[in-house]
Amino acid sequence: MRFASPLFLILLSIIPLLVRDYFRRAKLREASIIFSDIAILKNIRPGIRVKYRHAPMILRMAAIFIFILALARPQAGQKEEEIITEGIDIMLTLDTSGSMKAEDFAPQNRLAAAKDVLREFIKSRRNDRIGLVVFSRFSFTQCPLTLDYGTLLELLDKIDIGMIEDGTAIGTAITNAVNRLRDSNVKSKIIILLTDGVNNAGKIDPLTAANAAKALGIKIYTVGAGKPGGAMYPVEDPIFGKRYVHMDTEIDEELLKKIADETGGIYFRAKDKHGLEEIYKTIGKLEKTKIETKEYANYTELAVFFILPGFILFLLEIVLANTLLRKIP
Repeated sequence: MRFASPLFLILLSIIPLLVRDYFRRAKLREASIIFSDIAILKNIRPGIRVKYRHAPMILRMAAIFIFILALARPQAGQKEEEIITEGIDIMLTLDTSGSMKAEDFAPQNRLAAAKDVLREFIKSRRNDRIGLVVFSRFSFTQCPLTLDYGTLLELLDKIDIGMIEDGTAIGTAITNAVNRLRDSNVKSKIIILLTDGVNNAGKIDPLTAANAAKALGIKIYTVGAGKPGGAMYPVEDPIFGKRYVHMDTEIDEELLKKIADETGGIYFRAKDKHGLEEIYKTIGKLEKTKIETKEYANYTELAVFFILPGFILFLLEIVLANTLLRKIP
């Protein structure tokens, strides 16, 4: 229920003023007779006219209250909402080469930090199909496009270094992701590619793959992961066991920038885990799911149901005030 003209409800404020004026005038009309002793009058019970002498005023105020509600046009109806969502198809493309073991994203290595960030990114999305491609020397689809984020997160957890022969095939990874998006009919299709190396494997040139993505309307965001200068890298020594060696960070930033620029995306550089988190948050803000809400309402006027009771109360007040509860000045 709602009021179509709620400003008329302001008139309700006159009711307390009318009540106050009524009692003020009633007090002025009271007659006073001086008696030497009123003890005998205490045993006299007031009659019905005295008990209900204020009833006409109450009926009048109730009628005025109802008439004001009628002026405000009470309406009853039903609302229906139609929610239209237009999701985004996203292929997360993750480098699992050996260099992702570098521990410059303390207290984790690059891959573990990337998985944590991707996990939060997936949880933040709504109504978007998300898939997952992993790559090293070769590339394969860890999870096709899906709305089942639970399964996607389980498959993300299973990713590890060494599951593919070492190397960095960026062109092959992009091609694999593009193939997963090529049959998509949504307006927004994006690839988010994270790598910490230089393209050194695969038969497909990264820029050729980027051109194919552009032709299909696919935008690529590229992320270079790694602290400038280098990082400590764990190695297994057959004699001394696990030890750390310094490894230079080699990221082909020029290539990643060209891939992003060619497809309308953006290149980002992540120097630590916090920076990586901010990058994926930024991409999330840039690529928002479109949600439209259409509201339909059908209202019925209820004023007529207020006017009739108000009119009855008003007539009852007139009848009582001029018959049973009539006052003689």
